[in-house]
Amino acid sequence: MKAEFIKDLELPIVVAPMFLISGPQLVIECCKKGIVGTFPALNQRTSEGFEEWLIEIKTALSAFEKETGKKPAPFGVNLIVHHSNPRVQADLALCMKHQVPLIITSLGAVSELVNAVHSYGGLVFHDVVKKRHAEKAAAAGVDGLILVAAGAGGHAGTINPMPLVAEIKKFFQKTILLAGSISTGRDVASAKQMGADLAYMGTRFINTKESKAPEAYKDMITSSGATDVVYTAAVSGVPANFLRPSLEAMGITEDMWQNSAKMDFGKDKDAAEKEAKAWSTIWSAGHGVATIDDSPSVNDLVSRLRLEFLQALEEQQSVLEYYSNND
Repeated sequence: MKAEFIKDLELPIVVAPMFLISGPQLVIECCKKGIVGTFPALNQRTSEGFEEWLIEIKTALSAFEKETGKKPAPFGVNLIVHHSNPRVQADLALCMKHQVPLIITSLGAVSELVNAVHSYGGLVFHDVVKKRHAEKAAAAGVDGLILVAAGAGGHAGTINPMPLVAEIKKFFQKTILLAGSISTGRDVASAKQMGADLAYMGTRFINTKESKAPEAYKDMITSSGATDVVYTAAVSGVPANFLRPSLEAMGITEDMWQNSAKMDFGKDKDAAEKEAKAWSTIWSAGHGVATIDDSPSVNDLVSRLRLEFLQALEEQQSVLEYYSNND
């Protein structure tokens, strides 16, 4: 069964939860414009701060609905389901307390978590980059799979989106989201054409006025092209896409990023601080930077995406009519 909320969205878009980038302001403005806004629980340094964000988002969206009579899109939270995250149980408990509509899980699909979210009527979508991961998540009972294809920002996969969607749809009949280089409304239409139910967009929303990205980060995105995106495991130990200029600014050379192992920051406190600094100054982005040249408000961006999306659908309709008339 497909997620019911899809039919109520202004556009079939979920904005990805971006580390250090997504916060309440971005989430709220996305939901008010009729697309799903999300954020990582770990963007708040404590569970107490995380709950404050949940309350802020719920309060703002409730006020919006009362003032306008318009129901906002649901919001979501990303939970890292991995033994290295000591907060997962505490943050899950807060999600249950506040009945977060959508939970996005990464680094592990756990049936116990899925059942917990289902207990209050929430949905669970899970990140995957290949068929084996998708099969495990499907067995855990998730409601949707986020197919992270080649060219996505962050921890991207390496498979072309077309075969990835086709392969997963053979055995998974619930909600399919596609991630990877989706930056325009035409891209959203293409994702739908390939068989995805929702487009999963990250990089395009880094460059919005409401994102928490520093201006230098946004400037680097607008000045970069697809060839400026480097796929490397050197930063986190897991292959991900990063902007070449930000790697070079931290002294990471091509020889280093071609190494499959994570950079060694050492084991002392100073090393930990260096790694934390690296994450705040080595900036991730997908190949979609090729079509990003501005930093609009969420309101203006979504309006533009909707126009581009509808224009793309009209063009597809004209193609359909042409070939139908030539039978």
